[in-house]
Amino acid sequence: MKEKLITHLLKQCGAGCLTLALTLLPVYAEAQRLTIVKGEVDCGKAAYEVPVTATFELRNKGGKKLYIHKAHTDCGCIDVKYPTEGINGGDRFTVSLTYDARQLGHFNKTVGLYTNASDKPVYLRMKGVVLADYVDYSKSYPYTVGNLCVDRLDLEFENVNKGEHPTQEIRMVNNGTSMLSPNMMHLPNYLVATMQPEHLAPGKTGKMVVTLLSEKLRDYGLTQTSLHLANKPGDKVSADNEVVASAVLLPDLSLYQGMQKQMAPHMSLSAEQLNIAFGKKSKKKGEIIITNTGRSSLKISSLQLFTAGLRVELSKSVLPPGATAKLRITAVRSELAKVRTKPRVLMITNDPDKPHVTITVNAK
Repeated sequence: MKEKLITHLLKQCGAGCLTLALTLLPVYAEAQRLTIVKGEVDCGKAAYEVPVTATFELRNKGGKKLYIHKAHTDCGCIDVKYPTEGINGGDRFTVSLTYDARQLGHFNKTVGLYTNASDKPVYLRMKGVVLADYVDYSKSYPYTVGNLCVDRLDLEFENVNKGEHPTQEIRMVNNGTSMLSPNMMHLPNYLVATMQPEHLAPGKTGKMVVTLLSEKLRDYGLTQTSLHLANKPGDKVSADNEVVASAVLLPDLSLYQGMQKQMAPHMSLSAEQLNIAFGKKSKKKGEIIITNTGRSSLKISSLQLFTAGLRVELSKSVLPPGATAKLRITAVRSELAKVRTKPRVLMITNDPDKPHVTITVNAK
């Protein structure tokens, strides 16, 4: 666009306009370099005199540093936090608005950010309603699925033997104003879900009980699937109501009994937890040494991941007595930022004392 304007000026008035054209060039280059992912946040319900915060994500899409000179609020009830240093080109940053909630009823607050990107301010808005009798469920039920506040969005069935029927629960409260009929969608044949009670009135609590039918699992090791928690039958499926269910089925190691157990393999690890510091890197690798200190060959029959964001490499899966192997784990920063549960690596072995080993990855 800027190149066409400069060309047009040169055609109209010749080289005499060259100075004007070059003056206009940086003006166009500087324009439109501040973008907002979402300029308005609905905070929903808030308790009286309990401050509520809305966070906005912005980005400097220009090639030069962006500076926020000031933030203009429409009342003294809003506290604004924004970067006071320059923001490099291409960087993302956040601005938070906190409303003191000292007035009952609906609120709709606007803040104007003045920057070096434009003479005009960029506006951020937060809205919601302050209630005298509002109950904050965020600590006991930190996740929101429609009008349901729930305590978890993952189900983990660990150390399961064939034939067992363990259960997991998702506790919830109806934070809406109408009756709900919570149900679990996309259940595989090895899971059964029951809502207690079947219908949930506003402000009432309940739980979804999920039972694992382990005899219907096809393979040893980790089996994962995505379920979806609905407020009522017919709800749409989305990432917001996804529930990840994991089951770890242990192999049958009953052959190692009595004297035979003395001849069994034994796995020893240099660490069962891996700490990774990204620094400025997008990927970072860590290593764990596996040693067989037993009297027969150690077999690692399965190597699986609980979440996305990890890559694994095992130097060898069969270790004679006294042998070692290297387990290399690579963490991918961008992918790990999206996962809800703890990143872990699962190994299924023929060690009767450690038929399964879980390695937790702490990446920052």
